[in-house]
Amino acid sequence: MSVNTYLSNCASDLVLSSSEKDSITTSINTLETRLTSYFGRDIKEKFKFGSYTRGTILPRKVDDDSDIDYMIVFDNSNNYKPQTFLDRLKRFAEAKYSTSEIYQSSPTIVLELNNIKFELVPAYKSFGTYYIPDSNGGWMATYPNDFNDKLTEANNNCSYKIKPLVRLIKHWNVNVNYHDLTSYKIEERIAYNMTYSYYSCTSYTDYVKRAFDEMKNLTIDTAILNRIDRAIERVNKAIEYENDNKPYFASEEIKKVFPEV
Repeated sequence: MSVNTYLSNCASDLVLSSSEKDSITTSINTLETRLTSYFGRDIKEKFKFGSYTRGTILPRKVDDDSDIDYMIVFDNSNNYKPQTFLDRLKRFAEAKYSTSEIYQSSPTIVLELNNIKFELVPAYKSFGTYYIPDSNGGWMATYPNDFNDKLTEANNNCSYKIKPLVRLIKHWNVNVNYHDLTSYKIEERIAYNMTYSYYSCTSYTDYVKRAFDEMKNLTIDTAILNRIDRAIERVNKAIEYENDNKPYFASEEIKKVFPEV
């Protein structure tokens, strides 16, 4: 198996399985029903967003922290601060999911089920703009699903390799355990630079090396930068082994960067 074939197969293996999708869909439907029952007309909208909607979420067998971002848009005609709605969501979760782990994580309420974790994000909408909690107790504007179109555009313009590439880089990031390279930062950096910076890329090895170069722009941490350089070195070494007709060594080298799923 060539290095490119391995990377292609690995990226495919990082897609949610049908059974995992079905399980998550059931959990989402249950959540929606319980939110409606509990809050009634106080909720104006509710919807999922984030990596799950973009097809770049990693399976939980690969990433224990994989979660579904879920926005609950409340009526905020009384101009409440975010903590009011965070408290309400926490009480909802405790009432409807009494056996699950529930806690506040900065501007979200985390609801951990057996099959998936939800990040419940309170919001309100004003003149077409959504507002969610910031990190200082106030509100900030957001456009929750606008990035989906940008990522899809980049994917279409780059031979449909961008979403698989995102999953590969996130898989690497999980394995080196660097949480400051967040899922969204990785996706954003790849999507917004791919069309222009990756025009000469054709193979998965081209794409992953270029993506690792982009990851260097997300941190000044020397340890992380060294890890990125090491990953690039191993990809290059795998290609060198392959060119020397040493497929076993090429395979073992690339697996050090992207382990088998």
